[in-house]
Amino acid sequence: MSGTSADGIDAALVDFEGDHPQARPALRFARTYPWDPALRARLVALGQQHATLTLDEVGALDVAIGRAFAAAALRALEDSGTAADEVVAIGSHGQTLRHDPHGPLPFTLQLGCAATIVERTGITTVAGFRARDVAAGGQGAPLVPALHSALLHDPGEARAVLNLGGIANFTLLPASGPVRGFDTGPANALMDAWCLRHLGEAHDRGGAFAAAGRVDAALLARLLDEPWFSVAPPKSTGRDRFHLGWVEARLAGDEAPADVQATLLALTARTVADALRATQPRTARLIACGGGVHNPLLMAALAAELPDLVVESSAAHGLDPDAIEAMAFAWLARETLAGRPGNIASVTGAAGPRILGAIHPA
Repeated sequence: MSGTSADGIDAALVDFEGDHPQARPALRFARTYPWDPALRARLVALGQQHATLTLDEVGALDVAIGRAFAAAALRALEDSGTAADEVVAIGSHGQTLRHDPHGPLPFTLQLGCAATIVERTGITTVAGFRARDVAAGGQGAPLVPALHSALLHDPGEARAVLNLGGIANFTLLPASGPVRGFDTGPANALMDAWCLRHLGEAHDRGGAFAAAGRVDAALLARLLDEPWFSVAPPKSTGRDRFHLGWVEARLAGDEAPADVQATLLALTARTVADALRATQPRTARLIACGGGVHNPLLMAALAAELPDLVVESSAAHGLDPDAIEAMAFAWLARETLAGRPGNIASVTGAAGPRILGAIHPA
C-alpha cells in the first residue's frame, strides 16, 4: 500500500483465522519501505499537478511502481523470514495518480503493474480494487471500512475510525446500524507538501513546524470556504483537488510559512470535527490510525475540537496505526479470491456489493 502522501510503501504480512468472511486478520509483520527518492519526487509532483506525462511515460511509470512494490514485498518476506510459497496472494493497492468519480466519465487511476509484481515475486497478485466500485456508481473509496468494522465495532458504543493519511477519511461504526464512511478532506498531504517546500523535509516531524506558527484565522476561513467540504457523503477526494496550488490560490501573500503550516493542521482538525458532528453526533470514541497519529499537535487539535469524545490511537486497541491500510488490502485480496464482495455500498454509494479487483495468477 502507498497512499496519497507517497511517503513509503507499507507492507503487511497478514494471517487469517479461517476461510469464512468473519475470520479475523492477524498481523504477523509490518514495515514501511522507502521509495526511491527520484521516483517519489516524481509521484509527488504528479499529485500536485506540477507535471504531465506522455503515454510512453505512463507505461514506464506503471512498471517502475510495480517493480518498487515487488521489491517491498520481497524485502518483507526476507525481513520476516517467510518463504514466498507460504503466501497465498499479494493484495496491491497501487499508487493513485488521479481519482475522479464525479465526472461525466467517472474513473480512478492507480499505477503499479500487477504483472510485474507477479513476475518478480512468483506470487498471485490481486490489484485494481477501486475501479469496479466506481463503475458501479460508487466513489471507489474508502475501501478500508469493512476491515475497521471487523476489528473495531463495539455494540456498546458508537465509534468512528479516522485514517489520517494524505487524505483523512472516516469509518462510522454506530452501536447498531449500517457502516458508513467517507473522505473528510486533506490530512497530511498539504502539510507534507508545504513542509517539503519550506524546510526540504518530507513531513513535519512531531508537528514542530506547525508548533512554531500561529493559526491564521482569515486564511483558515478562506480554506474552509471550499464547497467540497459541504458536499454530503458518500464522497472521496485526493491530491488532484487538495494540492499546493489550491492553498496558494487562497493565500494573501504575506503569511509566514510556519503560520500556514499551523493553519493547514487546524484545517484538518476542523474539517474532521465538523464532518463527525454532522454525520454521527453521538460518537463516543474516535480511534485514529495512519501517519498523522504520530503528529502530537494534530492529535491534540482533534481532541480540542472534539472535547466530549475519547480520542486515541488504534494502538490502544492492539492495532498498529501504520499497518491497518496495508492489512485492509490483504483482506480485500482474500475476499476477491473467495469470490466475495469487498466494498460496502453504504460507504461508497455504489449500486450494490461488488467483487473488487483483478486476479493475476502466479
